[in-house]
Formats: sequence, structure tokens, C-alpha cells
Amino acid sequence: DPYKRLGISREATEEEIQAARNFLISKYAGHKPSVDAIESAHDKIIMQSFLERKSPKLNIKKKMREVSQTRVVKAITSRFEMPSMNVVIKTAAAFAILGALTVLYPTEEGPTLQVAISLVAAIYFIYQRLRSRIRA
Repeated sequence: DPYKRLGISREATEEEIQAARNFLISKYAGHKPSVDAIESAHDKIIMQSFLERKSPKLNIKKKMREVSQTRVVKAITSRFEMPSMNVVIKTAAAFAILGALTVLYPTEEGPTLQVAISLVAAIYFIYQRLRSRIRA
């Protein structure tokens, strides 16, 4: 273990690692195998810390999932269900068309026709959701 060889703990800072290396190098300056072992241990520790910095063990997706899955969030999300992609696309397309109509055909009195059509579309989409739930 390179940490034991340098006489430091795994939680040692880079300064402590460097200080331990320098101390041991000066202590065993005349003994070539000891100096080589100290240098090897130091290099292993430095490479280990470099690899840890390069690829952190922090899984951001997992952290985000943990953050978003608090008890309050779970209670709120359990009350709603995600509609199918088909329903989302139909609704988005209908209201995008209504938005385009409002921009393309402005009136001086206001977009009363577009608002009426939007109301009918909203009622229709709610009716479709309720009807599919009643069948289930």
C-alpha cells in the first residue's frame, strides 16, 4: 500500500503527501532501493488522485433523482399521471394552430373567435381524458 509506505493516511492532503515524501527521501538519501520505493509510492498516490479527479465518482443523474424524490415531491407527483405522448402532441398541435390563427388574423375587437375555439378545444380534451378514464 503506497499510503503505508509513506506513513500517511488515505485522507492526507497533497501537501502532507509531498511533505512525507520529502522527509523520507532526505532520511533515506543514501539507500537507492528505499528512495525508489518512496518515489514509486508517491507516483501511485499522485496517479490515483489524478484519476479520481478525472472521473469523479459523483453520479449526477443519481443525485438529481435523489433530490427530486423527496417525500413532498413524491406526494405531489403521485397525484398526477403523465399523459401519453399522443395526447400531448395532439394538444400541443391544436393550441399551436390556435396561436398561429391569432397572430395571422388579428381583429380590432380582440381574438374572440380564437378564445372560443380554445375553450371548445380545452373542453374536448378534458372530455377525452374523462371518457378514457371511465372506460378503464
